[in-house]
Amino acid sequence: MPSLDTLIVFTVAAVLLNLSPGPSNLYIMARSVSQGPRAGVVAAAGLFTGSFAHVAAATLGVSAIVMASAEAFTVLKWAGAAYLVWLGIQHFREAGGLIVPVGRVPAKSMGKIYRESILVEVLNPKTALFFLALLPQFVDPAAGSVTAQSLILGLIVVFTAIPSDVLIAFAAGGVARRLSANPWFALWMDKVSGAVLIGLGALVAAGEAPESAK
Repeated sequence: MPSLDTLIVFTVAAVLLNLSPGPSNLYIMARSVSQGPRAGVVAAAGLFTGSFAHVAAATLGVSAIVMASAEAFTVLKWAGAAYLVWLGIQHFREAGGLIVPVGRVPAKSMGKIYRESILVEVLNPKTALFFLALLPQFVDPAAGSVTAQSLILGLIVVFTAIPSDVLIAFAAGGVARRLSANPWFALWMDKVSGAVLIGLGALVAAGEAPESAK
């Protein structure tokens, strides 16, 4: 199982990433601005439901790779670290370029919003890649079941998103206006996202070489 230190660091990183502006947050914001906080909460519930598919896929994928080869797991960790750093650099390059589609989302029933939100999350390839890149950075094959570790870490990401998503749903009007009217706010938030992602990717480079899987 992950150590307490690992869980604390991972949880803090997950909270920061979930709070930072991204496609999911902007999607919830757009729904809330268009149809009110209830629609935003329903959209968040749909994204929450859909995210379990990515947790399951990442958990099974990481476990399969560890069982197949220690070398393959090492390659996955380094590839994932490079991907996280690349995402962070992209945040810095695109800082201040957030667009909030205020009032441009057509009205839909709550049931349809929920179903569409599940599909939005399940069919998002960036989410799949993100989970597959993030989880191996905190998984230690020598610490016990890789499947259990991956599942726990994945669930932390999913459940720490709930408070920020609900907050965004209820505060969408003010947040949307601030992001749209204050480029410095968007710039600062995007740079925070970039710094967190680069920091996560740097954990592998700064730490010891991963132990061989058994």
